[in-house]
Amino acid sequence: MAEDQHYDVVIIGTGAGGGTLAHRLAPTGKRILILERGGHLPRERDNWESTAVFVKSRYRAPEFWYDRHGNPFPPEVNYYVGGNTKFYGAALFRLRPEDFGELRHHGGISPAWPIRYEDLEPYYTQAEHLYLVHGRHGEDPGEGPVSAQYAHPPVRHEPRIQQLSDDLEKHGLHPFHLPIGVNLTQDATGGATHASVCIRCNRVDGFPCLVRGKADAEVICVEPALEHDNVTLVTGAHVRTLETDGTGRTVSAVVAELADGSTARFAGDLVVVACGAVNSAALLLRSANDRHPGGLANSSDTVGRHYMRHNNLALMAVSKEPNDTQFQKTLAMNDWYLGSDDWEYPLGGIQMLGKSDADQIRGEAPRWAGLASPDMPFEVLAHHAVDFWLCGEDLPHPDNRVTLDGNGDIHLALDEKNNIEGLNRLQHRLQGMLGKLGMHPHHLLPHSLYLHKGMPIGATAHQAGTVRFGTDPKSSALDVNCRAHDLDNLYVVDTSFFPSIGAVNPSLTAIANALRVGDHLTERLG
Repeated sequence: MAEDQHYDVVIIGTGAGGGTLAHRLAPTGKRILILERGGHLPRERDNWESTAVFVKSRYRAPEFWYDRHGNPFPPEVNYYVGGNTKFYGAALFRLRPEDFGELRHHGGISPAWPIRYEDLEPYYTQAEHLYLVHGRHGEDPGEGPVSAQYAHPPVRHEPRIQQLSDDLEKHGLHPFHLPIGVNLTQDATGGATHASVCIRCNRVDGFPCLVRGKADAEVICVEPALEHDNVTLVTGAHVRTLETDGTGRTVSAVVAELADGSTARFAGDLVVVACGAVNSAALLLRSANDRHPGGLANSSDTVGRHYMRHNNLALMAVSKEPNDTQFQKTLAMNDWYLGSDDWEYPLGGIQMLGKSDADQIRGEAPRWAGLASPDMPFEVLAHHAVDFWLCGEDLPHPDNRVTLDGNGDIHLALDEKNNIEGLNRLQHRLQGMLGKLGMHPHHLLPHSLYLHKGMPIGATAHQAGTVRFGTDPKSSALDVNCRAHDLDNLYVVDTSFFPSIGAVNPSLTAIANALRVGDHLTERLG
């Protein structure tokens, strides 16, 4: 690769947005350069070791950001080919049609999108098929209309989770099979067949997959894209700034620091930023110049603002009967997503987490003082654990934002009490049902390892919203095709573009949008 070579498209980032876009554009024959800050994640036994992944944070980026008070914290970010999809739980939900319109919450308004659910629906279907999503449309009564069924059947519940599903149905609720992206072939009993890549283990959630059975962006998109001679990947390329030409309307150079400490400059007709919501905003802000004194794409003063990350709770219930489940992440429920019989505002959704083990519980023990039963050893507690993820929507306030200090360090201001009443009520609903679900009603324990050791601001896995799209250049940074209003050749295709985040994992929406933008870019490139 010659540094002075000119590309048709330069893509910065290889996660759900950038990796998927590269896959979409690869067959066009256009010259595509992909820049990735990290390298390939090492395949090693620590990939599946709870202590290494959760307690020692072996794969977390060795960096610190700062909160609104200037206190440092370690963000939940990972710089590898595939981005944060290397560690995501592969829960690939669609937003509901209502999420694309204005929604009134207890804490304020969730704004409407400039596109409708119907505009994204064909790309949702394509994204589900591309990322090997297993599920069954029609089980969740609140889901939007679909143009095609999932290409793969749902991952079958193991006995304890099947019992939980049956118990929920007995109480008039509507549990459904969680849509999950795994390269799994099931036998008649639901087990992994001999030829299946996924082995249905208990390492799917939060761990990188040692056997490459999880549908992450590297496996699904980046590696197939690189089979095309017109696609080039450079790892260890930390993009520091974007330069513009004399008019200020065109990104003329992408300046990156390489792994050996040298600086390289790359140029492309189109430049696509997909670094993650925080780092994408930071890159645009860091690229300020005389023509763009507030940062690129920021004439509206919205870049870095409206940061969202969901209101999440990871909770562990204790089953009265042993829970021998290995692959636990197979069930979800959205009965109170938009409200309940005693409250008019949205609460959010409930889904299963990966199965706790003794090492994770041992890591939690200091934070469970006075909550857990002292006569239940870690191994016994783990054997009875049933793990839930509660997800509520937070709202895009302009003061929840990314800024840079004089040293270029990232500061993240966040109101951690933003619209949390719905999540509190969702937790109360689950707590009140535990006895009816075969659980000990007074043992619903916070599973803070999934929430970055109890530091809400550090739980950045669902980051979104810092470079929002819209039709009005005065209140948004991007147009409906995710092109910057202020520049002719700059696009952003990670979750930065979200004007609201809903109450489901954002990955599938980022993937679907990357496919949508990919079609737009293909047409633009001719």
